[in-house]
Amino acid sequence: MCSSDLGEEAVKVSKKTKPDVVLLDIRMAGMDGLEALRKLRAEMPQVRCVMLSTFDNPTYVARAVAAGAHDYMLKGCTRSELIESITGAAAGKLPARTGEMRRVATTMADRAPTPDPDMPLTQRETQVLRHVALGLSNKEIAESLAISVETVKEHVQNLLRKISVADRTQAAVWAVRRGLV
Repeated sequence: MCSSDLGEEAVKVSKKTKPDVVLLDIRMAGMDGLEALRKLRAEMPQVRCVMLSTFDNPTYVARAVAAGAHDYMLKGCTRSELIESITGAAAGKLPARTGEMRRVATTMADRAPTPDPDMPLTQRETQVLRHVALGLSNKEIAESLAISVETVKEHVQNLLRKISVADRTQAAVWAVRRGLV
């Protein structure tokens, strides 16, 4: 392994040292932070991960949620906010009040269905649509909602048909225009 593969090195060191919390950057040389997060969660599910990024990108945050991150902090946060996030993760507390995770996780969360004649979707289809609009793959949506990839595919096909669009991109635009994301 070359020293420039920081993601792989993070996984290797974590396996050896067994930390309570790992702080990962989204963008790292070699294996990126999201892939390192997936590996860590698969091999060490008890370890909590806080993602750190320069990018205030809802897709990154959504992917971090789907992969099992405990929190997502921006590099512009204060030292005390970052410490709060890390110590909160170690204690198993909810993500930091200032973390981006709260904002995007709220968007992805269950919401009471709103009776809207222009939106003929079930609550689950609406959840899947929110995830699609945030740029998640079927596999990431399945992990986030704890359902099978086949079920996600079925929901995607149903919602595309119901809202009369041809693909995921058009569905995402439809969701944004209706304020679902």
